[in-house]
Amino acid sequence: MVMNTVCAVAQSLTAARRPFYQKCNIVTLKASAVPAIRHVTRLLQGAAAALLGTLFAGSAFAAPTQYPLTLENCRESVTFAAPPKRVVAIGQTQTEILYALGLGDRVVGTAVWFSPVAKPYEAVNAKVKRLADNDPSFEAVLAQEPDLVTAMFEWHVGPNGIVGKRAQFAGVKVPTYVSPADCVGKDNSGAGDGVRTQMFTMELVYRNIREFGQIFDVPDRAEALVAELKAREDKAVAAVASLKARDVPVVVWFSSRDIKGDGFMAGKNGVPAYILSKLGARNIITTNEEWPLVGWESIAGANPAVIVAVKMDRRRFPADDIEKKLDFLKTDPVASKLDAVRNQRIVILDVGATRAGLDTVDGIEALAKAISGFGLSP
Repeated sequence: MVMNTVCAVAQSLTAARRPFYQKCNIVTLKASAVPAIRHVTRLLQGAAAALLGTLFAGSAFAAPTQYPLTLENCRESVTFAAPPKRVVAIGQTQTEILYALGLGDRVVGTAVWFSPVAKPYEAVNAKVKRLADNDPSFEAVLAQEPDLVTAMFEWHVGPNGIVGKRAQFAGVKVPTYVSPADCVGKDNSGAGDGVRTQMFTMELVYRNIREFGQIFDVPDRAEALVAELKAREDKAVAAVASLKARDVPVVVWFSSRDIKGDGFMAGKNGVPAYILSKLGARNIITTNEEWPLVGWESIAGANPAVIVAVKMDRRRFPADDIEKKLDFLKTDPVASKLDAVRNQRIVILDVGATRAGLDTVDGIEALAKAISGFGLSP
């Protein structure tokens, strides 16, 4: 299959990520040669994390953790008698945050991966058991004898957890910690990916990092990592200040159960919406659902000027494959007539930028540069 499209991605990413992106005008994409645009962040890890933590702390180091430590996490109280030594991380973002904090040697199992691990963590990740690319079983998690299970999503570990409910883990005396980004200002009591009642912000990621710092008694490393991410976010926002895409209508397509069916589109308060808000662009999806299913007839009614198609390695649904997304946009009788498709204003965005984690900041620059390249910003 060959398809002409326009892909536009950031040029001013961190040095570690830049080789994984390219900017192009009209290009030919072949199914046998899709560029791997998984971007990676050169963040703090190991000795470097400890050293930079010392530098950032300066004259006032963060206080060491006093155990027992009790935290309020996603409507639950969790107590730690000592720093965990055997962690199962259900979710790529939680795993990579642990690696960035130099805690890879504590991770005994991981699951739920959307794309390859960030390059700085390849060596440590190679030593960690992959329990499942998608959803591990409760038994597979417990078989690792964890003293902490951390999850990226409540639908894995939560009130309706498909891996296990928090009460189940508590019943076998295994503490659980869920990313605040998936429960603060978000209702996961129903089916699906949940409903966000408040806009996501990076402060939720920073809270996650700091609380890991408390749990594992590495507060200086946590503060150093937060400081680095905040500096990068501030720099990214400042860099795109003159490129603001005022009111440009955009839709972000994550995937579809059936390639010709309704698509999972980014809702108005999630991570992609946060990125769009930084640019002044307008998300055509106005529901609070995290990733609502939306029909292409409805999308045609809003007629977005830009379509952001998410690229990932996961293969849960047919439309996880970026080539199938692009082919659909070219051949579907409704989608092919959208202004974004006819004018080749399609942005291929790595899945990392759509998740609440270390990669979110890169999405701001990537999308800003893309929209600017289309000539849509003032």
